[in-house]
Amino acid sequence: MTDTERLPLAEGLAERLPALEELYRDLHRHPELAFQERRTAAVVAAELRAQGWETTEHVGGTGVVGVLRSGDGPVVLLRADMDGLPVLEATGLPYASTDTGVDGDGEEVPVMHACGHDMHVTCLLGATGQLAAHRHAWRGTVVAVFQPAEENGEGATAMAADGFLDRFPRPDICLGQHVGPLPVGVAVTRPGPVMSASDSFRVRLFGRGGHGSSPEHTVDPVVLAAAVVMRLQTVVSREIGANQSAVVTVGSIHAGTRQNIIPDEAELKVNVRTTDTRVRERVLAAVERIVRAEAAASGAPEEPEITPLTALPLTVNDARATDRAVAGLRSALGDGAVFPLPWPLAGSEDFGNFGTAFGVPSVFWHFGGSDPAAFGEDGITALMSGELPAGLPFNHSPYYAPVPGPTIDRGVRAMLGAAAQWIGADRPPRAR
Repeated sequence: MTDTERLPLAEGLAERLPALEELYRDLHRHPELAFQERRTAAVVAAELRAQGWETTEHVGGTGVVGVLRSGDGPVVLLRADMDGLPVLEATGLPYASTDTGVDGDGEEVPVMHACGHDMHVTCLLGATGQLAAHRHAWRGTVVAVFQPAEENGEGATAMAADGFLDRFPRPDICLGQHVGPLPVGVAVTRPGPVMSASDSFRVRLFGRGGHGSSPEHTVDPVVLAAAVVMRLQTVVSREIGANQSAVVTVGSIHAGTRQNIIPDEAELKVNVRTTDTRVRERVLAAVERIVRAEAAASGAPEEPEITPLTALPLTVNDARATDRAVAGLRSALGDGAVFPLPWPLAGSEDFGNFGTAFGVPSVFWHFGGSDPAAFGEDGITALMSGELPAGLPFNHSPYYAPVPGPTIDRGVRAMLGAAAQWIGADRPPRAR
């Protein structure tokens, strides 16, 4: 069976790949932080209009929505996220980013597409181009959503709250995908929880500063911070069962300016990942208990401040819709290229906020962007057990970058294959 017979919407994609690769390199070269994706949004809007989509900009800030109708039928929402990360790129690619941005604290930082959102945008624009080119071959309405600010967990909610259902058709299904360190051509997903909930917060620990030569006259917040960090490592190892899942990470710690001055305070940024509501409540309570207890044990002059930063929900795939999407992925990528995830991934997403806000089912999957040669003969078996090849760059690494050409091709096909399960592109085409 030919690719066209398996997935009619992919006809002509090969001829469009060079332009899509050039688009990808441009997006990779010019990443933008959350809610600052103005250049990216302008590129997206121009592409959609050139393809013939009804295009609306500035949705939820910098979001872009395209709508394409082809008669009566289901409404399918396809989503890609657009923002980059404050990471200094180290890939050495000729199209590596050298751009900078200003973060939420007002600091100038390097910016990189270290999570593959440039690939997501490229693949969705590839899919929208194919849908427009083959408009006679499917029935229904497609709503293409290019979302800002996934990395801070606010973009999907901002778009949904910006009068989305008053301005655009209500979807019957929301579909999304994410590139990752899987072999090109492979996709993975599961019904039910597919990605973890994520809670992040800032912790301010107060001490009493003084001279480094006289610590007895101080309350040292650096020692307090160190005690908190070490004690937090016991939350998962001693308070969460072996058959449960949680991750507690202290990703940032700041205190003081000189080696001989004990500062007045220290700041931690903490991230918690969980896949079960009850476990989440238990872990968050344990973190707060430890922070406050260590402060008391150190004789801190003030109670610590714990300020929420971001909260991403558990990403849950509708079971029946997942079966349909998997069938579409297999039609697009091949029967032996789609694998079930044995457990939810520890990463987090705000994609599920669309389905929750609209009261409709959603499905999210991951597709490969890495050279299959890096995985060897037993690569898939190792992946399913949670192992990655040594040295393989992972999302958020300064070395992470998908292999452009084949990844774009397979990412476009995956999105088209899943969407076709609802818009009927596998049925005989209507008369022109």
